[in-house]
Parts: sequence; structure tokens; C-alpha cells
Amino acid sequence: MDSNIFFDMKQFLLSAIFFCFFHTTFSQGDATRKLPAVRTKQTITIDGDLNDSAWKTAPVATDFVEHRPNFGAKEGHNSRTEIKLLYDDEAIYIAGYCYEPKDSISTDLVGRDAIGANDFVGILFDTYSDKINGFGYYVTPLGEQYDAKYSSQGEDGSWNSVYTTVAKIVNDGWTFEMKIPYSAIRFSSKGKQNWGLNITRRRKRTGQQFFWSSTDPKVNGLFNQAGQWTGIENIKVPVRLSFSPYFSTYSNYYPYNQSGIKNWSSSVNGGMDVKYGINQSFTLDLTLIPDFGQVQSDNQVLNLSPFEVKYNENRTFFTEGTDLFSKGNLFYSRRIGGSPIHGYGDLQPGEKVLKDPSETKLINAIKVSGRTSSGFGVGVLNAITSTQYAVIEDSTQKQRKVETSPLTNYNIMVFDQALKHNSSISFINTSVWRSGADYDANVAAALWDIYDKNVNYNFSGKVGVSQLIGYTKDNKNLNGYNHNISFGKTKGNLNWNISQSLADDKYQQNDLGYFTNNNYFNQDAYIGYKWLKPKSFYQNLYFNFSTGISQRFTPRSTQYGYISTNVNGQFKNLWNGGVEFNWTSTEHDFYEPRKGGYVFVRPYNFNPGFWINTNYAKKFAVSANGNVTITPKYDGKALRLNLSEQYRFNNKLTIGSSVNLNYSNRNVGFATIDNNDNSIIGIRDRRTVENLFTIKYNFNNKMGINFRARHYWSKVTYIGYYKLTQNGDLNPSSFTATNANNPNNNVNFFNIDMTYTWQFAQGSFINIVWKDASQIFDHEVQQQYFKNFANTWKEPQANSFSLRVIYYLDYLSIRGKGKRV
Repeated sequence: MDSNIFFDMKQFLLSAIFFCFFHTTFSQGDATRKLPAVRTKQTITIDGDLNDSAWKTAPVATDFVEHRPNFGAKEGHNSRTEIKLLYDDEAIYIAGYCYEPKDSISTDLVGRDAIGANDFVGILFDTYSDKINGFGYYVTPLGEQYDAKYSSQGEDGSWNSVYTTVAKIVNDGWTFEMKIPYSAIRFSSKGKQNWGLNITRRRKRTGQQFFWSSTDPKVNGLFNQAGQWTGIENIKVPVRLSFSPYFSTYSNYYPYNQSGIKNWSSSVNGGMDVKYGINQSFTLDLTLIPDFGQVQSDNQVLNLSPFEVKYNENRTFFTEGTDLFSKGNLFYSRRIGGSPIHGYGDLQPGEKVLKDPSETKLINAIKVSGRTSSGFGVGVLNAITSTQYAVIEDSTQKQRKVETSPLTNYNIMVFDQALKHNSSISFINTSVWRSGADYDANVAAALWDIYDKNVNYNFSGKVGVSQLIGYTKDNKNLNGYNHNISFGKTKGNLNWNISQSLADDKYQQNDLGYFTNNNYFNQDAYIGYKWLKPKSFYQNLYFNFSTGISQRFTPRSTQYGYISTNVNGQFKNLWNGGVEFNWTSTEHDFYEPRKGGYVFVRPYNFNPGFWINTNYAKKFAVSANGNVTITPKYDGKALRLNLSEQYRFNNKLTIGSSVNLNYSNRNVGFATIDNNDNSIIGIRDRRTVENLFTIKYNFNNKMGINFRARHYWSKVTYIGYYKLTQNGDLNPSSFTATNANNPNNNVNFFNIDMTYTWQFAQGSFINIVWKDASQIFDHEVQQQYFKNFANTWKEPQANSFSLRVIYYLDYLSIRGKGKRV
């Protein structure tokens, strides 16, 4: 298809830029609601009772406005919210009385940082009044905490601080007290200042959420709709220095049952995390000799695609407070400490592999991040991984070492300037330096996110370049280019957006980011409408429609087009559900063949689906989602179905399970490269079953046990083979699967993660973890699920038992409570 028929966006984008900048002014009106800041000299005891005399002098934030489902409604008198704020030289104090019928309070012990399961109150501070960035401190009726950091990227719930909360359930509701020390928040050193302030309350069983300062769901942004806490005077930035030394010990068992190899091994480790406030704006985080052995096991899968699987990041250092580093989608933290970039090569006759590390070892990592009072944010992260070697032994027991990964330095640097009206501009650079002859990588991007003064229209985008230094065979650099540009309407019931994305055939960001493929030129459009006022059968309703077309950048040719639409919402009984329909045109796939210069012509398909979940405030809750994919050309049919259920026996014990089924018949895709270097495409049947079982038992809001067991089985059976030609035709092939070249797969992964956690002091934890893992890779495709499960259970199990103690030490506490230095 001729690319000239596609929409030329040049004039439109220029007009959009002019529109946004013309309408973006730097004036700012007064906040709609204000609460005066009152300093206290009286002692406040954080015990959940609101009887301290200091609270009699505190102004009250009340008259909350409903945010959802019925925006604009006032909260009822019998379920009203009253919040009081005070401050002194040491901290901010909050007291709250949430009126509620006692039997309507949702109280499920879930532990720290598990928001959404219970009622809660959250205090939100925009300390620099830039209308974008802020901090949130939450408490539930059981005194459990959740804290978050907010930015233009959204809510970062992995951010943690140390503050105190105590809550009590009373006859007509629940009360709480909260103390936020100044070491747990960042703010300006100005003598007199105003902060953005909002307070939110969630009533889980009614599905209602309220804000003190009215927050319209049709308006983009949170802090641009906040009120103000006014007249804060002479608060001083404390020395923000804390140490979290850790001690851990591991005992590992695997039944090698081989001479010279021990079944049991053990290790003792120690290290430290340091957090230091460089000034009122910036914080340094340092991890020395980190230990990530207790993080949750990955959900491994059988991957048939030409691209790597992207796994979640579970290491705290790389999840906490990384909002700046996520800008531009250039940073995939799993690259740090990930798999070695080389293998050990070919083995000589008689040689065997004694050691081949599956991941690189992180020596240390440091990050500095923060934001000035003018809204200028800076983030720097640096990490170093050590050289890794495989150890090879020959028949005479002579050993040799093969370097599989060099000493490597990873660096990411971000600059972000917050502007008025929820706008911002940013610059980000990532670099990877490797010792020795391996190539180095550098990626840089400029980003913008601009709104008009009414936060009605948005113009956003990214322009990036990549450079792989010494990448080519003749040691030359490989330079690439990428951009994403978007313009749309974000305010109101009707929203729309048009976008363009491009990457040339040399662009590459995979050394420190995640990137599947380059060489594309895409045009996309979206329109959506939302009904936010409750009606006869629903609380809210959303309609979404998107379409687009993807081309190769060079040589220019069409890859595929798509249409996607869905309707979803929440019903009066607080169930949620939706239906969807997707259609994808015939696709010219240049990656499925696994050979350069070849294309696989994937036939069109369509895909109807649904999802629904019941009210999770109830003791028993169920969610289900699924879809069917139809590929008429090959009579291909695929069914995906997920069913999850959860039962809460009481506020301490909850059991959950889920099953994920994925059955496909006559799916067409890559099988193998045959002995004549032909790309073999096969028609295949696939069966995938994933079962997950969880138990959560919390003794109190500081101590609990979590048990998680997962079994994943997937088998692929090829029923026909074709030789792929360069132009995409499929010709019958005489290929026959052999033991050495068999594309049929039967894969099992089994994991248990059981964790006991006790927060024995503020910021201090004892974690005891048991991990069990086994796996099977074979070609036994005749066996069904239960036979595979039994075989997996019989396989040798790798067991790990570990104890980790983390103790939080605050410098000010060491010097003496509240003492200034």
C-alpha cells in the first residue's frame, strides 16, 4: 500500500504545538479551599484517641465532596469526615474522625502497602505547590499504612517513608492519629510557605470515595485540583540521614546426589542501605552489597515469540521512588543484575560446564533524586555489576574460565522541569559502559507534556537518539532515531487523541531499557466517552474506540492495521465488567521468521472478549475474563479464560486461587531453522494451564504470613510444517522433527514462596522466607495436565531457607529525639 495515502500530520502537529503554547500561560488562580496551618507547643500522644488538648486548637477540614461514583454529592451527616492538622518543630500531626456504622467498616488485615482492601484516609501534600508532584500518607481503620509519591507519571506506591499511625474503631466510626516527621517528607526551606493539600476518604463497602477539595474525574490531574494548607512558618529541614543495616543467612538444598557436589550449601551475608538528605530537595539512596535473594520468584513462561519476556521488578531499591527514572520508558531495571550477555561458547570433546551464572552480581547501586522549590527535578542512578565467568572442566579435570559478562557500569540521568497547568518538560540519558572489547551504549531523549491553561488539551511527545559505540564488526558506532508525538483532548466526558510513533532501523535502547523492535512508523487514533453520573443500572460507564496502522520505516511498507473497541463500567451492586472486540488485518511480520530479509504473512483475525468481577468488599469475590481469537484462513481458534476467586474467612485469614487457561488450535508460527537454513513455519496446537494458590494470614498490623504457590504448564504440538519463502509464501516442507531438532515443547514451572514478616520497630523488619522450585523441559507432548503436575512434583526440588533482619536507624533518633544539628 502506498504510504502517500496515509494522513500527513506535519501541518496538524505544527498547529497543535502553536495551540498548546499559545494557550499555556503561567498565571495561577487561588485554590478553592484553604486550611490555616496552626503550630502547637503541646505534646500530642499518638494513640488513636483524640482527647489531647492540642486538638482543640486545630482547624477542621470537613464537608468532603464525593469523587465517585456520584461526583459532586456531599457526604452524609452520619458518615461525615472530620480531619485536623497541626505542626511543630518536629513533625506534622493529623487526627481524624470518620463517622460510619460500625458494621459497615471494612477491616481486613492485609499488611503494609496494600491499599484498596479496606476503608482508608489519605493525606496528600504538594509541598512545592507545583500542582504535579506530591506525597501521600494513608491509614486504614486497623492502623495499617500505605504511602505513595506522586508525579506526572502517576502514583508510585513502591515509595516508602517512616511515619506513625494508630487507629481505633469506635461505636459510631473510626478514629486515627498520624505523625509525619519532617524527615519523611521533602519541602522548601522558606520561612513562610503554603502547601497544596487534599484529603481523601474511601468507604470500601459503598464504593464511595470523597475529597476535601473537590476533585473532578473529568479533569486530568490530582494536585491541580487540591486546596491549600496556608501559613506554615519557620519549619526547618532536619538532617535526613538513616541507615538500614541488614544481616541475612541462607541454607540451600538441591539433590545433586553426585560425588564431589554437596546437596546442602549455606551463606551468611551483610550489607546496608543508606538514605541521606543532601539538602531540603535532594536525597541520596545507597545500597552496599545488596541481597535480593528473598524477592518473589518470577512468573516464568514458555515464550514462542521472537522477543524476550518482560518480567516485573521486585527488588525494592529499583522500585522505590523511581518516578523520575521511568520517564520516556527508557529504563528497564532488570537489565541491572540480569543475564550475562555472552554464553560460554562451544565445548571441546570431553568438556563439561561446572559453573555458569544465570545472572550478574550487583556490587553496589546509588541514586540521587529530588526536586527544588521551583519544580526542577533531578534524578541520577548508577550501578555496577561484577565480571562473571563460566567454569569449564575437561576429562583430565583441568579447568578453564570463560568470561560471560564484563565489569559493567549502568547510569541513568534525568532532568525534569514542572510547569504550570500540569505541564512538564524533561531530558533523560541512559548509558552502559562495559570493560574490555564489548560495545557501550548511550540513549538520550527529550520529552514534553504540555496542557493549555484549562487542562483541556494535551500535546506530548518524545524525541530520542541511540548510539551503540563500537558495535559494528569494523568497530564503528550505530546511531538511531526515535520519536513519539501525541495530541488530544483530556478534559470532559468526551476524550480523543491522535499519535504518531517512529523508530528507524538503527534505533536500539535494549541495553538499559526494554525494546522489542525498531524500524516502524505508526499512526494511531483514539476516542472515548464516559458517563460518570449513576443511572438506572450503572455507577459509571466508559466507551473506548481506537484504530491505527503500522508501517515499516524502511523500506516503507504496510505491516498491519487494527481496530479495538470496548465498553466497561461499574454496576449498582459494585460489580465491574466490560466487553471488547478487536480486529487485526493481515500482518507482514518481519520478526517471526527469525531470519533477516524474510517476512511471514500472518492472516487477519478477530477477537471478542469480556471481563467481570464481583464486589471485593464481600467475603467471597470472583473475577473472570476471557476472549476467543478466530483466524479464518487456517481455521484457527484460540480460547483464553482466567478465573480468580478469593474468600475472606475473617479479618486475618484470606485464601485465593486463580486458574488461567489458554487453548489454541491450528495456530501458525515459527517452528525452527532446518539443516538447509530454511525458516520452517508450523501449524500447531497449544495447551497452557497456570494455577496460582495464595494464603494470607496476618496476626496483627505488624506481623503476617503469606504463602504463594504457582504451577505453569504449557505444551506445543506441531501438526504440519511449511518452508517460508522470502516474499511470505508457505510451501509444503518435508521437515521431520528429530531429538536434536524438535520444536514440540512440554514445559513446567513450579514455585512456592512463603514469607513471614514482622515489623518489630518503625522501618525495621524480620523476614523468614522459604522458596521451592522445580521445572521440566521435554518433548512429552502426549501427557496431559495432571500427569505433568505429578511429574513436576517428583522432579528434584531446589529449596532455599533464609532469614533476613533489617534494622532502621534514624540519625536524629540516635542524637536524641527532636534534636536539631
